[in-house]
Amino acid sequence: MHLGRVIGRLVASHRYEGLSGVPLQLIQPLDADGEEAGSALVACTVVSSGPGDTVHFIDGREAAMACPESFVPVDATILGIVEEATNNSRVVAGLHGRDR
Repeated sequence: MHLGRVIGRLVASHRYEGLSGVPLQLIQPLDADGEEAGSALVACTVVSSGPGDTVHFIDGREAAMACPESFVPVDATILGIVEEATNNSRVVAGLHGRDR
């Protein structure tokens, strides 16, 4: 499981048949300190998240299995919204005062 931040939404005019109705979002992976780590990527989402949300996501084969239809060609899937993430008792990511 990885930590990331939603930085945008995507609209696809053509989709793989098994991904019909599955929202796509652009996420920026974060490291253990809440800093950007690597390039942004496209992820399916099975929760209601949007730009600015800190999320946890999975990649690889497990990402496809988390979608409504298993074994679809996806690289990452957002599984949940992170309210707060800490590293050595220091808050590194989360809602930071947003309405919970």
